[in-house]
Amino acid sequence: MYDVKDKKIVLEHGTINKGIIAVASGKGGVGKSTVTVNLATALAELGHKVGIIDADVRGFSVPRILGVTDKPRAVSEKEIIPPEVKGIKAISMGSFVDENSPVIWRAPLLAGALEQFFKDVRWGEIDYMLIDLPPGTGDMPLNIMQKVPHAETLVVTTPQVTATKVAGRIGAMADKMDHEIIGVVENMAYYRCSECGSKDYIFGEDGGQDLADFMETELLGQLPLISEVRRRSDSGNPIVFDEPESEISQEFIKIAKKLVEREQGFDEKVEPLKLNMDPK
Repeated sequence: MYDVKDKKIVLEHGTINKGIIAVASGKGGVGKSTVTVNLATALAELGHKVGIIDADVRGFSVPRILGVTDKPRAVSEKEIIPPEVKGIKAISMGSFVDENSPVIWRAPLLAGALEQFFKDVRWGEIDYMLIDLPPGTGDMPLNIMQKVPHAETLVVTTPQVTATKVAGRIGAMADKMDHEIIGVVENMAYYRCSECGSKDYIFGEDGGQDLADFMETELLGQLPLISEVRRRSDSGNPIVFDEPESEISQEFIKIAKKLVEREQGFDEKVEPLKLNMDPK
């Protein structure tokens, strides 16, 4: 789907200069897409050019959270101009079908959509590509790890055991695929009382750190449970853009800074994996 030259990912219609981050979760409902979009806005706030691929093709929500209103424009049969919101380019199945329409596709077609999002979209020159994966360890996360070996996986979880245990399977799959886990983000880590300022750990405490320890990776940040984030996600106004000084925006920016501080660029020696399907 791409080549690597001078430590950059070279696409059909653009380049990725610094990093590909695949955002994963063990189960749905933990705020993975909200984290993806707000992390993208935090990277943009730090001055980086960002693209988002919404690979959760059956449960797409990136267009709504980011506030995408424009449709992609086709320049030719093999070149698509993606919608752009405040400098962030995004492509999603939600850009092509109605929000309420089901996407009833089997795995080979889903893999084809992923490849098209990489090859046929005019990304231009971007620094970071974020990929919002469907939850779990199914075909699409497996395809990303297999076909995009230069991606690093960021795992989103909530603190409760039912979320962290299933998220641990992402780490086990990544280990089998020799794929790097970049870190863990604990969403809905606590609720801060607006009256007294105390923290209430509604869904439990230290679940994100326990998951990071299990995966032998870093807990990148803990995001509070704030109704304003939900409201803004529903209305397409990421909080980092409008309230960069808020507690949760600063946490997103802190996480983004940690990602930026990592070694940048791509190893030309890394190649797509070939899975051995022989049961023997």
